[in-house]
Amino acid sequence: MKLPLPPDVEFHEDICLLIHRPRGVLNSAAINKIISLIGELEFTLKKPFNRFLDTVVADAVDLNSDYIRRVSLYRRRFYGNRPPIKTAILATDSTLADYGRLHASVTQGSPINVRIFQDRKEAAQWLGVPVERLAPNAKILQEGTE
Repeated sequence: MKLPLPPDVEFHEDICLLIHRPRGVLNSAAINKIISLIGELEFTLKKPFNRFLDTVVADAVDLNSDYIRRVSLYRRRFYGNRPPIKTAILATDSTLADYGRLHASVTQGSPINVRIFQDRKEAAQWLGVPVERLAPNAKILQEGTE
């Protein structure tokens, strides 16, 4: 894959998995960027891939329910009738978990299957990938605490 990725995004072609680890404030600009990137990857790759959103190092949340609902409806329409995919959201913050559940609710009945986890191992099992592949590297953890 030749598409340049921002520092908070990894793509593992061998296991068809996109990992997003937002840092700083998780706001509409950050969500818009990752949605745009996902759309580009879907168009470029032409094959389904799962997603893992690791919100553990996000410092704060500046979103609202209406925005999440609009984004979820947009993703549902944009993804259309493509093959099923999974989105695992690792959320230890209650606000992010609530937004994740809202996203799961709005995309229910579509090929986008969303689940919220508080445990990385459970997310890995559901995605069918080794838990080591979901673990952040030491540099990411260090940057998240600075």
